[in-house]
Amino acid sequence: MFFENIKKLVQYGINTGLTPECERIYTTNLLLELFHEDNYEDVDIEGKEIELEEVLKVLLDEAVSRGIIEDSIVYRDLFDTKLMNALMPRPAQVQAEFAKKYEVSPVEATNYFYKLSQDSDYIRRYRIAKDRKWKVSSEYGEIDITINLSKPEKDPKAIAAAKNAKASSYPKCLLCVENEGYAGRVNHPARENHRIMPITVNDSPWGFQYSPYVYYNEHCIVFNGQHTPMKIEKNTYVKLFDFVKLFPHYFLGSNADLPIVGGSILSHDHYQGGNYTFAMAKAPIEERFEIKGFEDVEVGIVKWPLSVLRLRSTDESRLIELGAHVLDVWRGYTDEAAFVFAETDGEPHNTITPIARKVGDTYELDLALRNNITTEEHPLGVYHPHAEWHNIKKENIGLIEVMGLAVLPARLKGEMEILADYLTTGKDIRSNEQIAKHADWAETFVEKYDEITSENVMSILEEEVGIVFTHVLEDAGVFKCTEEGREAFKRFIAIL
Repeated sequence: MFFENIKKLVQYGINTGLTPECERIYTTNLLLELFHEDNYEDVDIEGKEIELEEVLKVLLDEAVSRGIIEDSIVYRDLFDTKLMNALMPRPAQVQAEFAKKYEVSPVEATNYFYKLSQDSDYIRRYRIAKDRKWKVSSEYGEIDITINLSKPEKDPKAIAAAKNAKASSYPKCLLCVENEGYAGRVNHPARENHRIMPITVNDSPWGFQYSPYVYYNEHCIVFNGQHTPMKIEKNTYVKLFDFVKLFPHYFLGSNADLPIVGGSILSHDHYQGGNYTFAMAKAPIEERFEIKGFEDVEVGIVKWPLSVLRLRSTDESRLIELGAHVLDVWRGYTDEAAFVFAETDGEPHNTITPIARKVGDTYELDLALRNNITTEEHPLGVYHPHAEWHNIKKENIGLIEVMGLAVLPARLKGEMEILADYLTTGKDIRSNEQIAKHADWAETFVEKYDEITSENVMSILEEEVGIVFTHVLEDAGVFKCTEEGREAFKRFIAIL
């Protein structure tokens, strides 16, 4: 069984193109070394199915039985990445192949790189497949919902080991170029099967890679070659469009650069993009405006729950200039009537979440106005999911959510299943500690539906989760989608 799965793994590498046929013996020997095995017996695998997840499981069980690793998800992930690295081409080979494909077209290049990132098990297809995904219609368009189940949860042993692990500042964070080929440790994922594509952005070295958790099609990350903090400035727009010009079939956007409204990693300058059209990109311009000095740029308010200005032009340099102007004005903008304060007690509150794309021959720049002020009533943020929605979404509204994709916590899958049972059997939701937080929410829609049955309960819950997320996006809007809110938005536009 052991030798059979060694051969299957090597054959997988050859079948996917990760490993050339001429390296079959070399790759076999690399794998044997990882198991401290001096012997090898060739076996016939002709006609046998090769499922990567199953092959790796058998080999990981073998590593556990030989005492090479502990039987825990963290140690198994560290070791199976070593196994996959034995199949991998070196970074220079990947870069050369990417360049060759790019000469044909940017699409050819990204297709190659995305496939490699999956075949290498850097993107674990079999885990991503477990994510729950659905769409919900709203007055703003079709909202995407995903419950992320692909990030493995650490077991208690690994958590304890991470706590006791020697402190290390290498790599400085998960986005640093030093992650390429890094073996990992209990408190840092293995990246031996990871490849980074070097690109030039704003005349400086940057990296292009895919997210291992792929929230949407070809979900990529573009990051500074230097470990430097996030900052939204004029050069941000330059970088976004430099990338879009390299890969016009991809959008690219940035999280805001302030806590609460920013992303989870503010310590390393990076953007997220991909080959996907979000609801926000499809949303129409609600009302158009002319900005003095930028009469050649189409400007409008987007019909979207967050406060979004869309700038359009065939000349991206004009969008960069106007985007910088909007940012400068917004940074210092206060409108007490609309509860917008540029700063309080010296703490700045206004920033922007920008998204760049190309549509045909026209460049677009969406600017979502953000503000991170807190109050006693809303200690986590006024323009943040309000407490009444925390049973579904409590975390920051970052770039991906801004565009219309809810990334919801893994706990919701189990909670929705229990809630479905309670709703269809009439049990008291408040009596169950795990789902009691959903009781008030459930009461709001129990009377809304004529009948809740085992056949329709999950579709009802999915619909209601989508409604909640729409309210969450409305909470994050600085200027609300009301007559009063639109007047406040226009007051800001009038001073641009």
